[in-house]
Amino acid sequence: MSRAPDGLRLAVARAFEPDGPLGRADTGYVPREVQLRMADAVATAIEQREALVAEAGTGVGKTFAYLVPVLLAGKRALVSTATKSLQDQLFFRDLPRLRDALKLPATVALLKGRGSYLCRHRLGQAREGATLPDRFAVRALARIETWAQATSTGDIGELEGLDERSEVIPLVTSTRDNCLGGECPEFHACHVMRARREAMAADIVVVNHHLFFADLALRDSGVAELLPTVDVAVFDEAHQMVEAGVQFLGQSLSTGQVIDFSRDLLAAGLQHARGLAPWAELAGACEKSARDLRLAVAGDWRDVRGLVKRRWDEASRGSELDVTLKALSVALHAAGQAAGAVSEVSPDLPRLQARAAELAGQATLFQRPGLEGHVRWVDLTPNQARLTESPLDIRAMMTQQRAAAQRAWIFTSATLGDDDALTWFSEAAGLEDATHLRVGSPFDYPTNARLYVPPKFPAPQDAPHNTMVGRAAAHCAAALGGRTFVLTTTLRAMKVVAEALESELGVLGSPLQVLVQGSAAKRALLARFQEGDSVLVGSQSFWEGIDVPGDALQCVIIDKLPFPPPNDPLVEARVKQLKAQGRDAFNDYFVAEAAVSLKQGAGRLIRTETDRGLLVICDTRLRQSRYGSRLIRALPPMTPLETGEQALAWLRTLGGP
Repeated sequence: MSRAPDGLRLAVARAFEPDGPLGRADTGYVPREVQLRMADAVATAIEQREALVAEAGTGVGKTFAYLVPVLLAGKRALVSTATKSLQDQLFFRDLPRLRDALKLPATVALLKGRGSYLCRHRLGQAREGATLPDRFAVRALARIETWAQATSTGDIGELEGLDERSEVIPLVTSTRDNCLGGECPEFHACHVMRARREAMAADIVVVNHHLFFADLALRDSGVAELLPTVDVAVFDEAHQMVEAGVQFLGQSLSTGQVIDFSRDLLAAGLQHARGLAPWAELAGACEKSARDLRLAVAGDWRDVRGLVKRRWDEASRGSELDVTLKALSVALHAAGQAAGAVSEVSPDLPRLQARAAELAGQATLFQRPGLEGHVRWVDLTPNQARLTESPLDIRAMMTQQRAAAQRAWIFTSATLGDDDALTWFSEAAGLEDATHLRVGSPFDYPTNARLYVPPKFPAPQDAPHNTMVGRAAAHCAAALGGRTFVLTTTLRAMKVVAEALESELGVLGSPLQVLVQGSAAKRALLARFQEGDSVLVGSQSFWEGIDVPGDALQCVIIDKLPFPPPNDPLVEARVKQLKAQGRDAFNDYFVAEAAVSLKQGAGRLIRTETDRGLLVICDTRLRQSRYGSRLIRALPPMTPLETGEQALAWLRTLGGP
């Protein structure tokens, strides 16, 4: 990889000039002062091998602002982003485009978790013995078999139209638990190993946050071996980084893991060692113990819909949990011994022995007191339970990684806090000593965007609130002719809002269609929304990462301020920690979290220089509370409106009927 001219900052400045390589490669290129400011800060951090935390508002062009210095520096780099789709965008679009424009021969590799790659060994097993639930699964497996003959990467994402929730995917991919490693008959043709080899040889490697932290914890995907070799580590969409780290740096035991193990044990035992052990009895004991464990931690929450988080002190009350964990350990130990006794028959069996030992170890862990600075809780779904113990933040891990080697660390996102020190992110990541940069959006928000907070509206905790949100959304959407997002803070609110919205549209005689999260795949809902004449109601996953530029989206309605749920075990633990430090948990945590989430939701509205739109927040606390002004300051500088009539009039000027 070629080196930049002396002075990386100078080389970066030249790249962003109107007649520079970016301008020559794109006739529509327009230099942005804010983009150059960020690029210069990134170049400085790379030259000085320091840490930079940079918040870049929508439209800054932050991706190019960090990729150009990284490429021109000529150093090995790791780039981590929030999702696999963003990984693909960087690898297939942004990096090749810049590499060509800058005329640099940098090699780039894409590395995902092993669950994203076809496992040839497990595909063969699925072909021979898998019990598929329906004809759709049979067709999906047939498609995968045909594709497997042609693919060079084995990346499941290549299969367009394959539902990522398909029951077939776990059958043809591997996990850390069931991978045979060097004992696998397909090891030399393994797509995971090929991806790792390419990553170790590349100048720039693109990963995602989940893979990064999971690998640092488990050393399972090659990142732990890769990181010591890089000079620059970049984290895009860094606002998701802390939660990803908390999720993967802890310990967990899932009843689903145990049930998967028991089924794999039965299948392998009957296939390779029939009659040599009571496989059905051993597998049945493990599966029964897993189901007993779910019942023990569920308590009165046995019949749940969606996801419910239970506090550890509630889930572990009494002796039932301890008894079931001990029974699970005994069942796993017996299964492991049986697999080990015939380990020479097949490489599947010693791996099953190791899995049994690992699961039994986790069961033993949760019989002991929790670690200081960690929090325990139980995630309940309709069919599973997951016991988790995690650190409250990633400070210790980041401090350790930064001390291990002197390299540049770049953290960037459009939402990292609501103060100049970017405290919300920097504190949780242990980056208070980093250089901090806030670069505002170049968009003309005062001219192109309006903010309306109703002066009178039911309080969020009052029963009529969600219904009134739906009715208000109907009037906005009708005035605009669709082109409206409604973002709710809970799934329960989403359903009530959607019903009220549809009912009110009927009263208004509007033909607009109401699209609701969960009624179809996310990609399909967005595609239908962009066709026009519809309103989309969503929660959680629709608050960020959604890019609908232009006239297709011109109104975003938020039901209430997105405070963290106070009864969440992780939230409770963080509040307790702050109080122990003598700090104001409400201002330092709840309001800070709400500010960042609100910015993320509001960010769906204006995506380009010419976009115009209205943001409605149906929460009078923005007007009435002492913290309301702080939250409004966290938003882009939209022109405020005082009445509903003004809001509807503005929508009509945007092209409504």
